[in-house]
Amino acid sequence: MEGSPPPPSWNVAPTQDVPIIAERMDEGVVDRRLLIARWGLVPSWAKDLTIGSRLINARSESILEKPSFRKAAVKRRALIPAEGYYEWQKTEDGKKIPNYLYSEKDDLLAFAGLYEFWPDPSLPEDDPGRWLLSCTVLTTTAHDTLGHVHDRAAVIVPPDMYADWLNPGTTDKDSVQQLLDGIPEPVLTPRIVSDRVNSVRNNGPELVEPAS
Repeated sequence: MEGSPPPPSWNVAPTQDVPIIAERMDEGVVDRRLLIARWGLVPSWAKDLTIGSRLINARSESILEKPSFRKAAVKRRALIPAEGYYEWQKTEDGKKIPNYLYSEKDDLLAFAGLYEFWPDPSLPEDDPGRWLLSCTVLTTTAHDTLGHVHDRAAVIVPPDMYADWLNPGTTDKDSVQQLLDGIPEPVLTPRIVSDRVNSVRNNGPELVEPAS
């Protein structure tokens, strides 16, 4: 779960490892760490890993109620760093145009995320690899400049709210809801990119360049 971050990727796929930032209370002192998590949240009660591929995103409007997310929402919040993300714009003729969404002001974004620990029942309790760390990215309704691209957008935490979002001392639903309500809508720029991004076999900085 700890260790070296995965190499840079321009086409991260569900179930792959991603870096996350999380905090915990250690003997009264807040300890902030960079961890490596599998993208696609696997709740602690899941019977196997397969549910994770369906939980790569979590609707921020319902994380405090949904069984898959409600415990993590009050105990295990994270920031997931990225320079941008892809979204597919549907056209009237049914085609999907890939867009790369990024900030013209900030080189790095911080997605609001949740994480969970899942015990692999096939491994003994003392096996160091028994506990899987996984995560999900929160989404919200897209408005303004992004609404035409897709009806959902990633929840992006501004720098002045990093500490509040990660704070392990915030553990009640009302306070978490206030945090969610206080996160402003991000200002992102969409850029149409090549459909090469549609295949996870393709990876490299050229994927985020404007489509020719």
